[in-house]
Amino acid sequence: MTKKFDRKKNNKARKKAIGYLVNDEREIIRGKEKARKLRDSAWWRKKCAPGICSYCGKKVPPDELTMDHVIPLSRGGVSERFNLVPACKECNNKKKYLLPVEWEEYINGIIEKDNMAGGK
Repeated sequence: MTKKFDRKKNNKARKKAIGYLVNDEREIIRGKEKARKLRDSAWWRKKCAPGICSYCGKKVPPDELTMDHVIPLSRGGVSERFNLVPACKECNNKKKYLLPVEWEEYINGIIEKDNMAGGK
């Protein structure tokens, strides 16, 4: 027995899915706007003043630190102080959209590779 294709039900589900994508995109845009405002705040300048990357610990001139979302906007993160850290450009570019646990796995994999290459 074949099921009759319900075009109306299928279109409704598709519109709902597209609606979620549009809402997510709007949230990301709003999050980026909020991050831009926070980047100009005294709070952010104070956070960057030590000039230390939150991920690798490397000392960097404060004006070269970038703002990173610990939980990326694209993965449901928000532009709130608890989710923003200063990061060197290298770490921020490598981390991209990774969650903290994924970033840790990535770093541990690099360390493991280095240890194996060094014969340790």
